[in-house]
Amino acid sequence: MKVRSTIAFAVALTAAVLVGYGVAGDKHDHGSAAVGSVAPDFELKDQNGNPVKLSSYGNNVVVLEWFNNECPFVKKQYKNGDMNKLATKYKDQGVIWLAVDSTGTHNADHNKQVAGEWSIDRPILNDPAGEVGHLYDAKTTPHMYVINKGTLVYKGAIDSIVSTDSEDIAKAENYVAKALDEVLAGKPVSTPETKSYGCSVKYK
Repeated sequence: MKVRSTIAFAVALTAAVLVGYGVAGDKHDHGSAAVGSVAPDFELKDQNGNPVKLSSYGNNVVVLEWFNNECPFVKKQYKNGDMNKLATKYKDQGVIWLAVDSTGTHNADHNKQVAGEWSIDRPILNDPAGEVGHLYDAKTTPHMYVINKGTLVYKGAIDSIVSTDSEDIAKAENYVAKALDEVLAGKPVSTPETKSYGCSVKYK
């Protein structure tokens, strides 16, 4: 009994640490964004004050990327321009790529400055109240979603290696790229859901 209690305590402690740092995701949905269902519509303003409404993209393929420039897991993806290159690659194939910042302390001016410093030429949507983040049950930055013709077909991690080292990007399987390639080829997404990793979303 003592051995079992010790193991149970260790497991619980490890889980608490991972959740505290936002490294471990959760497959249980608390929002209404479920894979295979219609992606919840929303409207937010980008870093330039322009309104962006999800449903306006109709039959496009859309990527939602939960974003926080202060998170080392996000910095990993932008340090060498990897996320920008990925977004540009699929933008050239007609994919709409939107970053969403649900950080309670950030505003449009903050994200406009970051966009300039990080060479981000796509919308960073400001969600300071966290309404859209909670709607999509976004837990980490990054937390990725792929929407095909209004239906959510993938959600989870950007890739397969949990680290803040940008050198690991080339070694990892990119789940978003895989999902997009399958969607654009007219195929079903073979891995529709993975566990997201990163910093916990800093909701208000």
